[in-house]
Amino acid sequence: MAVAASQYSEMSDEQKAITEMVHQFADEQILPNAEHYDHEDEFPGPIVEQMKELGLFGVTIPEEYGGMGLDLTTYAMIVEELSRGWISISGVINTHFIGSYLLMKFGSEEQKQKYLPRMATGEIRAAFSLSEPELGSDVQAIKTRASKVEDGSYEINGQKMWVTNGLRSDLVFVLVKTDPDAEKPYLGMTCFIAEKEGGVHENTGAYAGLTVPPQLRKMGYKGVESTELVFDGYRCPAENVLGGEDAGLNKGFPQMMDALEVGRVNVAARGVGIAQRALELALRYSQERKTFGKPIAEHQAIQFKLADMATQVEAARLLTLRAARLKDAGERSDLEAGMAKLFASEAGRFCVEESFRIHGGYGYSKEYEIERLYRDAPLLLIGEGTSEIQRMVIGRKLLQRHKI
Repeated sequence: MAVAASQYSEMSDEQKAITEMVHQFADEQILPNAEHYDHEDEFPGPIVEQMKELGLFGVTIPEEYGGMGLDLTTYAMIVEELSRGWISISGVINTHFIGSYLLMKFGSEEQKQKYLPRMATGEIRAAFSLSEPELGSDVQAIKTRASKVEDGSYEINGQKMWVTNGLRSDLVFVLVKTDPDAEKPYLGMTCFIAEKEGGVHENTGAYAGLTVPPQLRKMGYKGVESTELVFDGYRCPAENVLGGEDAGLNKGFPQMMDALEVGRVNVAARGVGIAQRALELALRYSQERKTFGKPIAEHQAIQFKLADMATQVEAARLLTLRAARLKDAGERSDLEAGMAKLFASEAGRFCVEESFRIHGGYGYSKEYEIERLYRDAPLLLIGEGTSEIQRMVIGRKLLQRHKI
């Protein structure tokens, strides 16, 4: 590690072993190949297959369903290491992880038995979907609707946006409006487990009515697809209401908000990972590059940048692990997850930009890795709620906890 091996000091032996394994995997398999997949905007299939073999799709799924049964804290450590390699790789398992979390916490036993064992192996992959073309951060403004039809199933109509793994996933945990007349919008939303055929743009047969348009073209975060989903007469059986129809109908909003807490820890861990990599690149380049007869690392201006970067990496890591540990302890962590996501995503952006500056003109060249990081980092300022939304969440929760 480029900074403080002290990050391992509070790890259990199991956490240390799995984190070191993923670190080595990132060094040997992700970093040498990321440039190719990023340049071609190509799905990193061989890397994903190796992730299946390592069991990374079932990290948090209980052992009784074929997973490792590890906690959120360990998962955050794994995500940091994957993101240090390339945040697109962590994106491949991020929405899958949120889907498995929703199933584990809110799913019926029948739903768990049906999906979790195959999710643990990566045989089937999950996505989750909140956003819509006109939605932005206002989740309660969802327009996609599900209406019950004569055969007892639900017909879903509407359009979803920015779905990571939207094409290759086999399941989409999708939040839709089921009671448009609810007194408050969030009381009329339901989460459905929408099955689909992975890798198919125009679903047919039992999945007819679900279309996946060509993936969205992005500045960064390439290799992993971000898509729209178009529901047009798609039929979803009542048994696929998350938790079952009796327990889950019109309960989708709090379910998804709970999942966003762990999602924000995930994004925070990705921020730590990309910040860590930016720092490593800056430390190496600044000692190799010479100006005025000496390595630029000996210039005080560069040392100040390195000092600020390293401090932000360590602070972001501690905030992220604290939010994860609170969640693992069964405590409400909306405030802490918001703080971690806000600080770590901004730290990721800051460290990447400072590393870019240290690289000078070479940082603008695609021959250097920092150029890719510079395009990837802004995603973290948006995903799972913008920095502005995080500040709103933090401010509101602070006032609730310290009401006079």
